[in-house]
Amino acid sequence: MTTTRGANASEDTRDNRSIVKVVFASLVGTAVEWYDFFLYGSAAALVFGTLFFPDADPVNATLLAFGTYAVGFAARPLGGIVFGHFGDRVGRKKMLIVALMMMGVATFAIGLLPTYATIGVAAPILLLICRLAQGFAIGGEWGGAVLMSAEHGDDARRGYWASWPQAGVPLGNLLATGVLFFLAGVQSDAAFEAWGWRIPFLLSAVLVLIGLYVRLQLEESPVYKEAQAEIAEKKHEDSHMPLLEVIRTYPREVLIAMGMRMAENVSYYIFTIVVLTYVTTYLDASTDLILQMLLIAAAVQFFMIPALGALSDRVGRRPLYLIGAIGVAAWSFVFFDLIDSQSSGKVLLAVVVALFFHSLMYAPQAAFFSELFGTSVRYTGASVGYQLASIFAGALAPIIALKLLGDVDEKNTTAVAMYVTVASVITVIAVLFAKETKSSSLRHDRVVRGAHD
Repeated sequence: MTTTRGANASEDTRDNRSIVKVVFASLVGTAVEWYDFFLYGSAAALVFGTLFFPDADPVNATLLAFGTYAVGFAARPLGGIVFGHFGDRVGRKKMLIVALMMMGVATFAIGLLPTYATIGVAAPILLLICRLAQGFAIGGEWGGAVLMSAEHGDDARRGYWASWPQAGVPLGNLLATGVLFFLAGVQSDAAFEAWGWRIPFLLSAVLVLIGLYVRLQLEESPVYKEAQAEIAEKKHEDSHMPLLEVIRTYPREVLIAMGMRMAENVSYYIFTIVVLTYVTTYLDASTDLILQMLLIAAAVQFFMIPALGALSDRVGRRPLYLIGAIGVAAWSFVFFDLIDSQSSGKVLLAVVVALFFHSLMYAPQAAFFSELFGTSVRYTGASVGYQLASIFAGALAPIIALKLLGDVDEKNTTAVAMYVTVASVITVIAVLFAKETKSSSLRHDRVVRGAHD
């Protein structure tokens, strides 16, 4: 008996080491990719309007910059479909490495781009191409990263383990905002606009190399390997078409995932990206305070997400999601008034509470979406549901919010709050249609085992 207990303990230790290694690799890679993605959003809010659309007035130039930002979201579903297809057919690990490399090359290229003053209209066109590549890459990143963590972890703690790649988002935001905040402190505005903005994009090359090294050490998901064996046994592998099978077998789950994304995605980009433009354009204030507060809030959110992911393993995914959706709607009516004060305490309160409500949705989301789909199409299903919603949510959120804010002299923050509320209503309805999935097994698959699995 002693020998058996010792063997079991040794096996548990190996399993824990394995999941920690997988989660760390997913976290690092996701943080690098979102560093690149958020960096673009921050640069669009701060300098891209002036550098790439100089003929427009400040508000319209920023809107045009956010237009190129939105194009990245439009490319995300395509990335989700392509990476999901191959991730379900040849493995999660290979696709994660390709996604990271693609994002790194696109972001580094942005740091080398000539501006409108140098090459005219070709500059924004090249910027647009790089943004499309970023969006395509991030479309494949999320699904693979969260599935590696979810499929390596145990059923009882999946919410906790799968939430760590989600924590890579605030970590990436933390890195991007931190670099921008540091540069703002050591450079003049003129120097930053002239060449300093390029530094964070070029630094991404170092982060990508670190992320690639870590991801190359990973092993493929055991749940995925089992599903591949079943597919090979029960159907010809060449006939496995994940996208068509998702549409045919899991249409309800795709729509639920899309609806659940609305409040989470819309609120996040208003609370972290639109607020930068709001401070600089509508309040005519320095970015120093808001960047500092966003930096602190991102650090807080990094720790909140795993804690709330663990909580979802105890109380369920749905209760946290519902509270978060209702919370971001209510808080959006308070958020801009606190920002208007330009008081460090009130601004910090505004962003920390906003990101807390956001985290109530984002922390259980990875496990929730993973549990909705069968293994043979999980990468495709989760990615398509997640990324399609991004077109209607995050892609349009900055543009719609700025249009709703209106004229600088008569800003309408209530209209923006109502916009968040509409998105929250959609999310609440989607959550109410979803089944509670905590502690459920990932070893289910309607595609392979039949519609009633």
